[in-house]
Amino acid sequence: MNKLKDALKLFAIFFKIGLFTFGGGYAMISVITHEIVEKRKYISNAEFSDLVAIAESTPGPIAINSATYIGYRKAGVLGAIFSSIGVCLPSLIIIFLISLFFTDILKYTLVQKAFRGIQCGVSILVFMAGVKLLKNIEKNWISYTLIALSVLVMLSMKFFSYSFSTIFIVLFGAVLGIAVYLPKEKKAENRPIAQDSDKKEGGDTE
Repeated sequence: MNKLKDALKLFAIFFKIGLFTFGGGYAMISVITHEIVEKRKYISNAEFSDLVAIAESTPGPIAINSATYIGYRKAGVLGAIFSSIGVCLPSLIIIFLISLFFTDILKYTLVQKAFRGIQCGVSILVFMAGVKLLKNIEKNWISYTLIALSVLVMLSMKFFSYSFSTIFIVLFGAVLGIAVYLPKEKKAENRPIAQDSDKKEGGDTE
């Protein structure tokens, strides 16, 4: 019963996120951060940063992947299903209504101007999401190198008009992360074992 109650609550939360967030993807990150991390504290900032990296690297839209994970984390499979449906349903309803009542909607001047304003708002949301993620990442030469590389690739694609798949940046970051952080994790795991053995040896001598 508690799982169902939590799942329904998650559905309402993500329905609201999907209903009032234009742009999708990274535009939703700042809203999800406010509702899930800051307001309700379902997960930590560090875990959410990892979640964004995984959601962006795996197939499917980042908003749905994030909703699925958070729902599963909070209320199991039922929570994952309700969260995923909740974040998708507003877009489905809105697009369906537009297709029924507004034929050739983009030809109207008022709608075109509205979308220009929405684009400005979405750009601010994406910028805010980037700033929040930047605050939460570990500050070292690896993160700065990857940020600089990503910015350079994006700018060069814009100004020199060539095609480059960003998946290579993701794969490069994954390989670099494994090469640098995996040895550190192994060292950290071995340290407590060594300390415990020293304590045991000291205890035996007494």
